[in-house]
Amino acid sequence: MAERSQTATEAGNDLGNDDTIGGNVSKYMVLPTGYCGQPKKGHLIFDACFESGNLGRVDQVSEFEYDLFIRPDTCNPRFRVWFNFTVENVKESQRVIFNIVNFSKTKSLYRDGMAPMVKSTSRPKWQRLPPKNVYYYRCPDHRKNYVMSFAFCFDREEDIYQFAYCYPYTYTRFQHYLDSLQKRNMDYFFREQLGQSVQQRHLDLLTITSPDNLWEGAEKKVVFITGRIHPGETPSSFVCQGIIDFLISQHPIARALREHLVFKIAPMLNPDGVYLGNYRCSLMGFDLNRHWLDPSPWAHPTLHGVKQLIIQMYNDPKTSLEFYIDIHAHSTMMNGFMYGNIFEDEVRFQRQAVFPKLLCQNAEDFSYSSTSFNRDAVKAGTGRRFLGGLLDHTSYCYTLEVSFYSYIIGGTTAAVPYTEEAYMKLGRNVARTFLDYYRLNPMVEKVATPMPSLRNEETERKKERPPYKRPLLRGPASSHPNSKGGKKSSVNHKDPSNSF
Repeated sequence: MAERSQTATEAGNDLGNDDTIGGNVSKYMVLPTGYCGQPKKGHLIFDACFESGNLGRVDQVSEFEYDLFIRPDTCNPRFRVWFNFTVENVKESQRVIFNIVNFSKTKSLYRDGMAPMVKSTSRPKWQRLPPKNVYYYRCPDHRKNYVMSFAFCFDREEDIYQFAYCYPYTYTRFQHYLDSLQKRNMDYFFREQLGQSVQQRHLDLLTITSPDNLWEGAEKKVVFITGRIHPGETPSSFVCQGIIDFLISQHPIARALREHLVFKIAPMLNPDGVYLGNYRCSLMGFDLNRHWLDPSPWAHPTLHGVKQLIIQMYNDPKTSLEFYIDIHAHSTMMNGFMYGNIFEDEVRFQRQAVFPKLLCQNAEDFSYSSTSFNRDAVKAGTGRRFLGGLLDHTSYCYTLEVSFYSYIIGGTTAAVPYTEEAYMKLGRNVARTFLDYYRLNPMVEKVATPMPSLRNEETERKKERPPYKRPLLRGPASSHPNSKGGKKSSVNHKDPSNSF
């Protein structure tokens, strides 16, 4: 990297703390020191004032080199990982070095070959930069913080270039995706608004199941899936979309799963954080995945709404909440893997290992050897830990993690970088694994060969059924899991375990 002048170094020290970063840069043109003429091509314009954007400050170090500062999460200066910004007004063949200088984490997959994402207006498909152009190191010029530097050559003057930590997946993209599903009028897909965020964005709840499972009085086996509680963990949304796409498909396995199970999916628990370009926190600076024990209806409304629904289902004697899976992305490990809970009951503990083992057989990028079961104190407020203590012995709660970067296939050492499609494929494989867990292969054969002669009889039988029940249980849920009595034993809300 270029040596900094004395004045540049002093300026960096004076401004080198994140307290000076109040928001995203907006069409910020960087002019050389002392330059007084008209702006021209090659005077770069940086912008992050768009949905999920993040870039807080730009300092020019030399003609070719720029220090870039991540904007910390809103109301919480501790978290600085996600970046997403554009650069325009470039000159053809202009070479630059960008240094992202204020990461809040020391460990990073940048040490293992990960590289930033890039696209441009004429090449709208995201690509990873060549790893040979990326460097991750501790920098004495930035209080010995870790810095990620990458070299880049702009090759098309009229293009706007966009750089990001990982594949972005915005709130607006998510809403358009759900709108497109709704327009298909599938009788086994239901979308409801479970609540709103602090900034009045939708907390969507999806129910995917055969309509037969929603009749009043029908017994239900429920799989509850959540995602994007940490807004910068964008792979979570791709995995979740893969699950949804598979479950609504006409694949015989999907049809069998809809016949046997009720899938409740809240794909985006932190819509404000996603929209704002935060990495870990909500608008008000809360890490929502540490507030499951006692979420506030005004400070953590989306979490409060999901928790109330889960408690409500838990109290329904006709509902068996069998799985809870919370989807995340991991910044230091490869592959997909799971975290589970530790139980004193050895049989329950062993049963909990079954689903990850089956998923490992179905997904080449899932690692059972990286899967672990713990009761770390620092994880006490997470969904996995809280619900693992709340629900009974028939329920299993997991955190599903997937690498921001790559996976290593068994028997090899080469890292295969994840693509958007590879993340969605993992989601499809998660969904398929429920077939093996419930041993539903005979049902697949049944739905794959429908019998038309039974249709009239089935229609008549449906006419005699009790009224149809909406998928979302309306009204306030009791704050006491045992309010209905009879189905559950004593429950404690608190965690019981202490080409570019």
